[in-house]
Amino acid sequence: MVDRSDNPGVWFPPPLWYALAILIGVLLDRRWPLPIAAGLLSTIGGVCLVGWMALTFASIGRFRHSKTSIVPIRPAEALVVSGPYHYTRNPMYVSLALLTIACGLFLAMWWPIVLLVPTLAIVQQFVILPEERYLRRRFGTEYEAYAHRVRRWL
Repeated sequence: MVDRSDNPGVWFPPPLWYALAILIGVLLDRRWPLPIAAGLLSTIGGVCLVGWMALTFASIGRFRHSKTSIVPIRPAEALVVSGPYHYTRNPMYVSLALLTIACGLFLAMWWPIVLLVPTLAIVQQFVILPEERYLRRRFGTEYEAYAHRVRRWL
């Protein structure tokens, strides 16, 4: 059993950063519209939405299979390295980026997509880096080897 107080120290739920990008994007679009021209928006948005669902469900499934929590304020019981984690160390954050892009496309506005750039920087600084420090401390050389062979994003 892992000490419950041993966690990455990420207290702001990561999906809320992406939700804020969408919400602020909608608000900015009301004041300074940045519309996206019609065309393949729904197709590209649909592809992003399917990608979001596939990565999210596969990632959550891997966590459940490994009997560890996806909640970053809880301790990690296992290091998840299979499924989408074989290709990226952060498939859930990649999936949320796809969802943010899909929302921008479905809303036909650039702002959520533009705000995704600072959102990814914030997530990397305040979520991913603390999680990585924690995983290094928790799993040592096993995590180091994993981080060496799998990219942080894509």
